[in-house]
Amino acid sequence: MRLSRLLLVCLMLGLAPLLSAHAQEQVSPYTVVVSVADTSDAARNNAFSDALAQVLARTSGGQDLSSKPGYADVLKGAAGIVKQFQYQRAATGLALQVTFDQAAVQRAVAQMGVASAGSKPPVLLVVRDEDGSVLNKDALAALTQAIAARGYSTVLADPAKTGDTPNLTSADPEQVAALARQYKTGLILLGQVHGNSGDWVLVSGGPQQRWNNDGANAAAVLTDAGNGLADRLAKQLNVIGSANIDGKLWISGINSAMDYANLLATLRADPAVRQVTTMSAQGDGMLFAVKASLPMDALSNSLAAGGRLLRGDSHSEADASLRWVH
Repeated sequence: MRLSRLLLVCLMLGLAPLLSAHAQEQVSPYTVVVSVADTSDAARNNAFSDALAQVLARTSGGQDLSSKPGYADVLKGAAGIVKQFQYQRAATGLALQVTFDQAAVQRAVAQMGVASAGSKPPVLLVVRDEDGSVLNKDALAALTQAIAARGYSTVLADPAKTGDTPNLTSADPEQVAALARQYKTGLILLGQVHGNSGDWVLVSGGPQQRWNNDGANAAAVLTDAGNGLADRLAKQLNVIGSANIDGKLWISGINSAMDYANLLATLRADPAVRQVTTMSAQGDGMLFAVKASLPMDALSNSLAAGGRLLRGDSHSEADASLRWVH
């Protein structure tokens, strides 16, 4: 297959190594907010341990590290690797925002013998009340706390910009792509709460996952939904590989030389990707040969979670297909 003019221009100009001129702002996986009983030393140290447990889960890709050797000792020493902390008021009472030293956290994870899968992007929450209005931070406190406890961060949809936001019955690809561009994540939870029950849709790169739940009260419904979200993300994203796997990815939506350069930079920055080679191009799509530590389907899910790529229509020559949206 002949290379397209775009591909030839990209190769001739040597744009492959270039990085995007506009770096994405990411939520730090080393900063969390946890509830704290009071401002005593004992309560603060307990909060540090709870916070570090969340950070360890985040930076290991959501893996459960509790059974790893040295885990308990790492939590006991949480106060020693705190970079900064600050008390703040929360809907449920007093909270503590804690930031840990990045290098110390990475050393702790490595010493437990865990291969880091990289931190996951935040989950965008678009949850509506019975009247259709998008719930705010205070109303979703139980949901965000449950998700944080499982090692994932969250970002809430701006209530002033939800006119075209998808709901449970409408989440077409263009709406999802628009949200991914705006909030820099491909992980989206759509929800509808009514009384003591809720309906949920998880958009996370692959097929949409739907479920519903009931609870004793609204907080219980949200807590259960947060755990349900984490369980589903774990099955989809926490695939830890080690062998070299060869595969082919078809990626469409490449409309310029800069798109091509930024796409390659994104692929090469992924910790699971070990080598990328451009094979051919047709229209706005390109076929890439990839060596990775994950199967191509799992790699595609991981890439789509970042929000710069989303799952695309299948291609006959590829093991998986994606669409560039940034």
